[in-house]
Amino acid sequence: MSISEFRKKKLLYVFNVFFDVNQSGEIDRKDFEMAVEKICELRGWPVGNSRNTETHESMFKIWEGLRAKADKDNDGQVSVEEWCKMWDEYMNFMFDLEDASNDGGIDAEEFSIVCSSYGLDQQECRDAFGKMAQGSEEVDREQFSKLWREYFSSDDPASPGNFIFGKTSF
Repeated sequence: MSISEFRKKKLLYVFNVFFDVNQSGEIDRKDFEMAVEKICELRGWPVGNSRNTETHESMFKIWEGLRAKADKDNDGQVSVEEWCKMWDEYMNFMFDLEDASNDGGIDAEEFSIVCSSYGLDQQECRDAFGKMAQGSEEVDREQFSKLWREYFSSDDPASPGNFIFGKTSF
């Protein structure tokens, strides 16, 4: 069963903006190295800081998991085709990344800072948070989990889960 064009657009958006950091058309370890540098710089976590180390370890576990699950031809890269055949295990990392205050909830400020660090317009990120949170001041892990599943399964462009990556339209 193939996925709809709308769902494919959403998956490719995440692929291109959040994972294919060097825009090579495939995801490899170098993309994760660049992402770790960005994240740690954004958070002010220098080399040797425990959060920097934890981020490195988490991201490379994600890379190894992604490679193991999606890199079907074992070439050390995840292609668009391989990418579209998998997804679901990385929700907790994304939640923790966006929950900068580590208080169990993501608010509009935390959300827009993380999403805009990937080159998205900060106001669009705030607008996306409003649509995602549906009037709430913050989104907790349980809500985020529901929104996450909705992002990857919904064909309805108005579903609140479609906004979890800071974009308001596809």
